[in-house]
Amino acid sequence: MTLRILADENIPAVEHYVGALGRVERCSGRTLASAQLAGVDVLLVRSVTRVNEQLLAGSGVRFVGTATSGVDHVDRAWLQRQGIGFRHAPGSNANSVVEYVLAAVAAVGEHLEQLLAGGSVGIVGYGHIGRAVAARLERLGIRHRVYDPWLDQQSLPRAASWDELLDCDVISLHPELTLEQPWPSFHLLEARALSRLPPGCLLINASRGEVLDSAALREHLADRNAVDVVLDVWEGEPRVDPRLLRQVQLGTAHIAGYSLDGKLLATRMLVEAMSAHLGIPWQDPGSAAGEPPPITVAEQLQPAALLRHLLRARYRIEEDDRALREVALGDPAAAPAGFDRLRRDYPPRREVCGSRVFMHNPSVASRDILRGLGCLLQEHES
Repeated sequence: MTLRILADENIPAVEHYVGALGRVERCSGRTLASAQLAGVDVLLVRSVTRVNEQLLAGSGVRFVGTATSGVDHVDRAWLQRQGIGFRHAPGSNANSVVEYVLAAVAAVGEHLEQLLAGGSVGIVGYGHIGRAVAARLERLGIRHRVYDPWLDQQSLPRAASWDELLDCDVISLHPELTLEQPWPSFHLLEARALSRLPPGCLLINASRGEVLDSAALREHLADRNAVDVVLDVWEGEPRVDPRLLRQVQLGTAHIAGYSLDGKLLATRMLVEAMSAHLGIPWQDPGSAAGEPPPITVAEQLQPAALLRHLLRARYRIEEDDRALREVALGDPAAAPAGFDRLRRDYPPRREVCGSRVFMHNPSVASRDILRGLGCLLQEHES
């Protein structure tokens, strides 16, 4: 039997990993309707699709996969009651988000120099991505604190209170979106919390737009002594508040986790889980992407300059910022479609981690940076 698989147009290489197991059809995840599921066995989505009884009731869907770490868009309890298999892709895009956060730090002012000189990063949320951010900072020798009230505080390395976290030089948001008491993450940073931030600190949100109170943030940023802000996620996506976009240092179209490496890993994870749930033998065909080109460092660089060089060799965050401003600050009626187009047509972005780096006679500090980023050093003769 050949499976009929309906997949979001933004999930890459489904055809490569499915192979002869099924026929893959593509859809717009944001506009997916229940009528499109007639005769479909497997549904693969991203976070823009609400998967619930309203969408799936009466369909023949037997397995649902979401190529995301977050699952707040999926009614897992209903799927379980219906006997529909489910898999998400926790951790698949974690390193992509880690490198996005580092790129944001490196691109705004001298925050990178500040951290390498002893500054601290406050990490909100200690799930797959928060853990990955903390691990990478640890390897780079950057001080950090962790806030996640939902977890056993004894199990948290470098646990911080809310007030202690708000005193950090850089704050990176990675909680799941929840309204559950006693610690909802919805509007976690509202006017009072924003007022507690030290002037000039850097605030990065690559989790969900609703974690930040946008109206309060706009008002806070009207103060010239306010914080620097980088936003990858927005309340009301795919609509982006043009007033807020004009106020932040960098804004991107919910693409922090969009590295090609991370997306391919998510696809492979879903197809493997699909085959296991449906009892269909499957053999991993190997990565759909080849090895990324090596990075060459032609001269001796100080740690901050080397870190910037390596990050920019794979990703230039300012290009995504420019692309978002072009669509979000233009025709308001066309802006939402433009936002989705940026995600759908996102160019391949490879990760620094695992990349081969050619250097001549690297210093001890340079070797530490390379190890911290997960690079593979290949020394070459001058």
